Amino acid sequence: MLKTQAKYRLGQVVRHKRHPFRGVIFDVDPEFSNSEEWYQAIPEDSRPLKDQPFYHLLAENDQSFYVAYVSEQNLVADQSGEPVDHPDIPNMFGPFQDGSYPLHFQLN
Repeated sequence: MLKTQAKYRLGQVVRHKRHPFRGVIFDVDPEFSNSEEWYQAIPEDSRPLKDQPFYHLLAENDQSFYVAYVSEQNLVADQSGEPVDHPDIPNMFGPFQDGSYPLHFQLN
């Protein structure tokens, strides 16, 4: 039985270790839960392990806003104290405070 605990939490701002983007976590999968095609498109030498948490992010870089799916091993907590400007954030979260975003809704 797989026992995985996520290192990061919903509403937390994180950044990618290798690529220049950051985002707000809005969902977590306890292990890889995307298509095999998506996984195989990642270069083999940088392909993450599947048996770790994967995070759904409202992400931004210098050029655009998008949704990213990132393994825990490729994330670090963002220490900038700056908000993320993704346009979908107000649909899910309250105002930025103390480095993260509070959820608008109650989870089960």
